Amino acid sequence: MMCEAGEVNSNDVVLEIGPGKGALTAKLLDKAGKVIAVEKDNELFEFLKEKFSEEIKNKKLELVNGDILNFDPATYYLLPATYKVIANIPYNITGSILKNFLASDIQPSKMVLLVQKEVAERIVARDEKESILSLSIRAYGTPKYIMKVHKRFFSPSPKVDSAIIAINDISKQNFHIKNEENMFFEVVKTGFAHKRKVLRKNLEIIEKKPGQIDEIFKKLKIDEKSRAENIKFEKWLQISSLLSTEI
Repeated sequence: MMCEAGEVNSNDVVLEIGPGKGALTAKLLDKAGKVIAVEKDNELFEFLKEKFSEEIKNKKLELVNGDILNFDPATYYLLPATYKVIANIPYNITGSILKNFLASDIQPSKMVLLVQKEVAERIVARDEKESILSLSIRAYGTPKYIMKVHKRFFSPSPKVDSAIIAINDISKQNFHIKNEENMFFEVVKTGFAHKRKVLRKNLEIIEKKPGQIDEIFKKLKIDEKSRAENIKFEKWLQISSLLSTEI
């Protein structure tokens, strides 16, 4: 299902994170033009090197022994300008992985990830409530919930269910310059800083002049009693854009 969700074909270069014993790797090799797999565990790296020796020899597979958190897409010389990330990722570093690749100067065109089910639901805002996570991902692409994967399908069985998500149409089209990108994330983090406060009160600490937030809310027709979780992505973009200029 991961390959199908990623629409993997022979023209694709796919980056896989934490291939483990290579179950997904084998499927990716069957579909993709080339696979770059990053494995931190030394024993698993040696296992994979032997298991896929032919594919490595034929340069179909590039096996990297390293920590994905130290992997810089922008400087890795084998990574082309267009690539996809497809992986069953360690749940405890989901946020770091997403940030590393989505904010990179060399972004993947698509990401398909197996993540904790609750995280997947937050990413797509299934309960209609936004979060820092959902807004951060929507800033760069369009997230889609593909399917739930029950814990019984894993061995050993984890305590939680998983889900496959896809992030499509990844780009930085929402940000023309770095300052716009920085301002957006500053606004989002400030807006969610105190959940008991309404959004207007949270954002007052970054306004450039007294009353600026009230002016922005009136201009964008946002209810002054709205909380951060109730504001959709497009409004957040507009708020950050207006905060970066004098009204």
